[in-house]
Amino acid sequence: MKTKSTEMKSKTNWKKLNAMKDSEINFSDIPVTDAALFKKMVVRMPKPKELVSIRIDNDVLEWFRHQGRKYQTRINAVLRSYVDVHSH
Repeated sequence: MKTKSTEMKSKTNWKKLNAMKDSEINFSDIPVTDAALFKKMVVRMPKPKELVSIRIDNDVLEWFRHQGRKYQTRINAVLRSYVDVHSH
C-alpha cells in the first residue's frame, strides 16, 4: 500500500513572489513591530525531550519512517494523544 506524506506542502506561488518588487508588496495587514511590542514579548523555550531507548516492532517503526522526515516527532505526537485521552 502506498502511503501519502503527512507533511504540509506550501501553497505559496514562489515564482510570482520572487518576481515581485518590494514596492509591490502590501504590508497593510502586518502590525507595527517597535520597541514597545518587543517589551511585551516573552520568550518561551520548548521543554527539552528526553533521550530514551525503546523497543518498537520493526513493522511499526518502518511505517513511521515511511511517513517521511520527523517520524520520531510523529511517534511522540501519537504517544502524547494517547496520554491526553487516558489522563484524568
